[in-house]
Amino acid sequence: MNPSAGSKKRKRAVVVHQNEFEEHVDTSKPTAVFAPTKGRKHTVSVAIPGSVIANALTHDQKTAVAGQIGRALAVSCVDEVVIFNDGQNHKYKGGQDHRNQGTVNEDDHTGWTDPDHFLYHLLSYLEVPPFLRRTLFPFHPNLRTAGALPSLDMPHHLRANEWCPYREGITLDNRDFTEDHYDGGKGAAPQTKRTKKSTEFGLALPDDSPNYTLIDAGVPQKIKVPVSIPPNTRITLKLSSTLESSRITSTENIGSTAEPVHPATPREEAGYYWGYTVRRSNDLSSVFTECPHDGGYDLSIGTSERGQRLSHVLHGCGNESSQKGTSENDGGIERLPANWNHLLVVFGGPSGVEAAVSADKELMAAGVKEAKDVFDAWVNICPGQGSRTIRTEEAIWVGLTSLREFVIQRDET
Repeated sequence: MNPSAGSKKRKRAVVVHQNEFEEHVDTSKPTAVFAPTKGRKHTVSVAIPGSVIANALTHDQKTAVAGQIGRALAVSCVDEVVIFNDGQNHKYKGGQDHRNQGTVNEDDHTGWTDPDHFLYHLLSYLEVPPFLRRTLFPFHPNLRTAGALPSLDMPHHLRANEWCPYREGITLDNRDFTEDHYDGGKGAAPQTKRTKKSTEFGLALPDDSPNYTLIDAGVPQKIKVPVSIPPNTRITLKLSSTLESSRITSTENIGSTAEPVHPATPREEAGYYWGYTVRRSNDLSSVFTECPHDGGYDLSIGTSERGQRLSHVLHGCGNESSQKGTSENDGGIERLPANWNHLLVVFGGPSGVEAAVSADKELMAAGVKEAKDVFDAWVNICPGQGSRTIRTEEAIWVGLTSLREFVIQRDET
């Protein structure tokens, strides 16, 4: 038998198998498209100290760290991110550059002077749908290289030809689309100009009432809603369920089938993940006291290498008996409750969550002895780590991935 002949037959068989596979599986497009199932009232929040940015050495490194964090938040469907001051930023201001050429002088952005703001700014920018960024975020040195960051590509970052019952948009100045605009507001312009401008966007503008607003929602035509909203305001729209996906790119006026809604409506009504909100807090205690939800966060998790193993506190979280508390069978380990409304996960900076607790005057005045006493659970998200340290941007990925199944179980209840 000729060995080379057998080898050729095997190669041909592999080629045939690959061809059959390629005919049935299209790997050129992503298949993990977010598919909502039902409305979701509960939320997931993450708190991160700005010192994670202060610890980076250059503008590009700071931007890259923000990009990694933004990707982790998007992939894990985080609803809120809180940037808090852990009292450690002063340790990194005016740090040394990677060439050891002396003190870095980057006064053109806030990465050194106010790292909390820098992280807040970058994460806010990344969350906004791309077509809105130019209007909502004027050029700023903080965003100098933000355009090179990986896209978050969240469900509300819709393309012009994609259909969704909800859309993000920005309000326009009605004067740009009325007769007064063409005559400097001093009188009526020729009718031809008004007709040309209105028909360009498929709109029939009312002559007898100014109580309407035009919205750019990333589709070819402008959307008109029967309420007056100031220009350059970001707005969430709900489109009528009777509107066919094929009509979204037509020149037909769909203003009558759209209405402004609360930004949480896509999540609460239909279960869409609709991006995250960003807020700042002066310290760790303010993360809790300034919570936007009635009743605050009913489940808080602090992360530390000195905490309990996350797998221990999550054990049996889907069982009916899995309520917060301890039992003899658990060996005294406190389990996380299966039913919660607002989850908060706190990550530490280079000095850990413990440093944030020690620097918090409110917590110290309240007599807090140990950092773990601030939280419902004090966990180690990566026991037995091989590296001496885990960077915060890495800890966020590891922690949120480890908690993902716990969150999904809550989604399904």
